[in-house]
Amino acid sequence: MTATSSRPDIIALLADADFKYRADTNTWSHRDGRPFSKEEQAHVLTATRSEFLDFEAQFKRFVKHRQTWADAPEALQRFLAPFMQQLTVKNLGNAHELMSEEDRTEFNRLLDLVAIPSRPFTANTF
Repeated sequence: MTATSSRPDIIALLADADFKYRADTNTWSHRDGRPFSKEEQAHVLTATRSEFLDFEAQFKRFVKHRQTWADAPEALQRFLAPFMQQLTVKNLGNAHELMSEEDRTEFNRLLDLVAIPSRPFTANTF
């Protein structure tokens, strides 16, 4: 979350900006291509250095989340490999029985990443 000094509406505008200047409107654009309104543009340009840094930190956390999500299928395979090697009947249920509580927690985390689609970047989420 952003620091209490950051304005959530500014962070939301920064999160939705593609930062491409539109000569036809003299504004930036939203990520969906719509130009910022004159009011939105004026408002977002009041962003402080602290708000830009808060936005940057959120965006970096989002990028890390997306990379973790993208790597999850391979990470799950690497995680399961040692358990599967111990089994003669190789199935997930048997592998699960070999896991410690800590292993099960990690298994569930990886499984959730594989099963749940990654969310798009949304201001004040990461």
